[in-house]
Amino acid sequence: MSEELTVERQTLRDQAREALGDRNLIFVGLMGAGKSVIGRLVAQTLGIPFVDTDAEIESVSRMTIAELFSQYGETEFRALETRVVERLLKQGPRVVSTGGGAFINEATRSQIKQGGLSIWLNADLDTLWDRVSRRDHRPLLKTENPKQTLENLMIQRYPIYAEADLTVMSVNIRKELMANAVLEAITGLAQTGVTQFDPAQQGDTE
Repeated sequence: MSEELTVERQTLRDQAREALGDRNLIFVGLMGAGKSVIGRLVAQTLGIPFVDTDAEIESVSRMTIAELFSQYGETEFRALETRVVERLLKQGPRVVSTGGGAFINEATRSQIKQGGLSIWLNADLDTLWDRVSRRDHRPLLKTENPKQTLENLMIQRYPIYAEADLTVMSVNIRKELMANAVLEAITGLAQTGVTQFDPAQQGDTE
């Protein structure tokens, strides 16, 4: 990495830190959007802790997400998720990656809106399907036509995800560039009030 790029990245980091202040940064969006991967990189850059709510739920319950869904159903899982999110947000500032259904739950959504700056990683169907079809552990996609199920989830959930403070398009570029795009979006929101950010339109693709 050149000295010029290093200085530019440090400046971006410092601007994003100032814009975020002592708030939590909370990623929302569907499975496969990149919330955990990008969230972890952003946390490393900002120098604050990262936590994945699904991983935390599995830790406290000593069960996988799939096992929780199977044994207790989605309603009980969402209740547990709400409690976990509430606790984590009180321990900030930190970067938090939430499960795909967290922001859809009204109680959890209210906590997220009050608990920090929310960012929706918005990906199109083909991008999501390319990512999630490589894995078989997604409980909500265990259907006869999982791609159609994924599209139905997009139709149901995207209008609610749009309530997030920021929307950043999740595109197929290097994860480091996606993390930079998030930092740019945070800074842009503070400086200009812009709430939509597309890395492809900003030239952040190389």
